[in-house]
Amino acid sequence: MIAYVGDRIVVKGTHVGDAVRVGVVTALRNPDGTPPYEVRWLDNGHVGLIFPGPEAHVVHDGEPAGSAG
Repeated sequence: MIAYVGDRIVVKGTHVGDAVRVGVVTALRNPDGTPPYEVRWLDNGHVGLIFPGPEAHVVHDGEPAGSAG
């Protein structure tokens, strides 16, 4: 997975009823764009570090919201 500042991380719920979470990448820990990422979650504004798993995908800045990257 490769992401850059401004990209969105979309995390699908793993259980029935779990919400989809969307966050904006605010900082990279690795210059090559690999995880982990610092993300600001859109639902509550919390900023945290994420090591995305298989339930996550990146939507690159400028891509339509429905795109999986």
